[in-house]
Amino acid sequence: MWDKAKEFASEFFVTGDPLIYGADVSIALTLIAIVSVLTYYKKWGWLWREWLTTVDHKRIGIMYILASVLMLFRGGVDALLMRAQLAMPELQFLPAEHYNQIFTTHGVIMILFMAMPLMFGLFNVIVPLQLGARDVAFPFLNSLSFWLFFSGAMLFNLSFVIGGSPDAGWLAYPPYSDKTFNPGYGQDFYIWGIQISGIGSLMTGINFIVTILKMRTPGMTLMKMPMFSWSVLSSCIAIVFAFPILTVTLALLFIDRYLGGHIFTLDGGGNPMMYINLIWMWGHPEVYILVLPAFGIFSEVAATFSKKKLFGYKSMVFAMMIISVVSFLTWAHHFFTMGSGADVNAFFALSTMVIAIPTGVKVFNWLFTMFRGKVTFETPMLWMIGIIPNFVIGGMTGVLLSVAPADFQYHNSYFLIAHFHQVIIAGVVFGFFAGLYYWWPKLFGFKLNERLGRLAFWLWNLGFYLCFMPQYALGLMGMTRRVYTYGWDKGWFEMNLVSTIGAVLMGAAFIVQVWDIAHSLKKMDREGTQDPWNARTLEWSIPSPAPFYNFATLPQVTHQDDWWEKKQRGWSAPAVELEPIHMPKNSGIPIIMSMFWFFSGFGLVFDWLWLAVPGFVGVLACMIVHSFNYKPDYYVPVEEVQRVEAAARRGSK
Repeated sequence: MWDKAKEFASEFFVTGDPLIYGADVSIALTLIAIVSVLTYYKKWGWLWREWLTTVDHKRIGIMYILASVLMLFRGGVDALLMRAQLAMPELQFLPAEHYNQIFTTHGVIMILFMAMPLMFGLFNVIVPLQLGARDVAFPFLNSLSFWLFFSGAMLFNLSFVIGGSPDAGWLAYPPYSDKTFNPGYGQDFYIWGIQISGIGSLMTGINFIVTILKMRTPGMTLMKMPMFSWSVLSSCIAIVFAFPILTVTLALLFIDRYLGGHIFTLDGGGNPMMYINLIWMWGHPEVYILVLPAFGIFSEVAATFSKKKLFGYKSMVFAMMIISVVSFLTWAHHFFTMGSGADVNAFFALSTMVIAIPTGVKVFNWLFTMFRGKVTFETPMLWMIGIIPNFVIGGMTGVLLSVAPADFQYHNSYFLIAHFHQVIIAGVVFGFFAGLYYWWPKLFGFKLNERLGRLAFWLWNLGFYLCFMPQYALGLMGMTRRVYTYGWDKGWFEMNLVSTIGAVLMGAAFIVQVWDIAHSLKKMDREGTQDPWNARTLEWSIPSPAPFYNFATLPQVTHQDDWWEKKQRGWSAPAVELEPIHMPKNSGIPIIMSMFWFFSGFGLVFDWLWLAVPGFVGVLACMIVHSFNYKPDYYVPVEEVQRVEAAARRGSK
């Protein structure tokens, strides 16, 4: 019995690596600290009522953002470990197997569990406020979307200490991800962590399309809608077409691994190139799913801090919608070198070049918005200006990669790594940072410290250039992706050392941002936070943070940038008789259902049908229980609205 228990434990838990043991200790201490604090201050009931069961879009957005920050820390540590291994030739800091696991988890976490939830967090907090709505179209579904994302993320991250991390690369190409070459549990954690999270992402896309199309306040036509909301619409349209492809692709891979389907096994009658086509049919639109909302943020920030209307509003709208469509016609440029043929390569080369045109349009629109404007340089505007040279370089190197003959040189090299990070970090993450600094007062009712914000901005940008500019040269010098060590004779040492120093600076920038939040939270300066930037859109017309019902009376919109126009005319809110406000009730079903999904995924990873089947039964039971909930809403009485409004106005003036 004891021998069987030891054998099971050695297979179930990851052992033999000091880094893993350190992670085990830190996870245990963190959990103990959280449970102790909640118990000591008797906050379990508060946590359940106010957060775990909430359907308030603002609180769901904050939870998305908090989860994203935690995943940024995890993915950033992975990046620093990789850069430490590559800082000098012939280092043995990480063994090859562990390095493969780290670069796999780094990619998955940063794209799907850091950038996506940060994006969804900003969707949730801002879009209903910009539209003059009191919530999203489907509040219950919104809560379920978050908890499915969170369950998938936790299931994936659990592989670090239980079962073993996936190691087939962040897109899990066969045959590296086949059962024959990858018999461990890590790849199944990969499949089910992403599958469960992806269901939540798809539901979020549907929810926000309906919210934007059906819940705009009276008078807000589509062409009076703020640019961030337009960017969310274009991104969500891409989500609802792209994520079903990912779901089917991973389901087919699971059939290969679990049932021996051989769909992607060459010697079993399948074809691994089919997987690569399918994964990039999702993968390239995913890049634009992430970057389109960042474009919307830059547009809002540029107009606000230039004190001008956004230049070329209609062209920006058309450019975003064109990108969301054309992004589905570029996937094959990821494998020009794989023998698709000249005609196929030519088509995808041209489609990739074409998508650069609407992307370039936006850069010129931002520049013309700032031209002759009364530009001020608060922290959000610094991020906005800093993105322009970064994104131009990323776009130009993307065009270079779109040239099929030249791609034979760039393919699979560090040139590609540098380009990808130039777009994703300098385009997406920096954009979301701009949005966080810009909308932080709206989320929490106080501004972040400007001095610390500027320090973080400069550290991030200096670190980014030091980290990734040398990688373009390394790629042209012949350094390929996925190498975990190299010799002194390669001539890559100096560039890799500089790149590692840059990564350390970006890590320091993240620490400064955490310090900024802690410092600002301590001071909690709420003075003038209703509209601290003298902004243009409706979210700034109400107190900060917004009341749980958002608007006491729904605003009437007559112009694009309606809040700005009203301020210019010296408008004051007319006396309106308040009415009871219809709001959704909190629900514990989403978090309970997501727990059943977690159990199902965990059971399928280890082939424990005794756990997986009851998990699916629990999911079905939650659906049935919710279908019989005939009172999912309530009315906020006028007296409570008056009390909340009076307190909110006092706090945010």
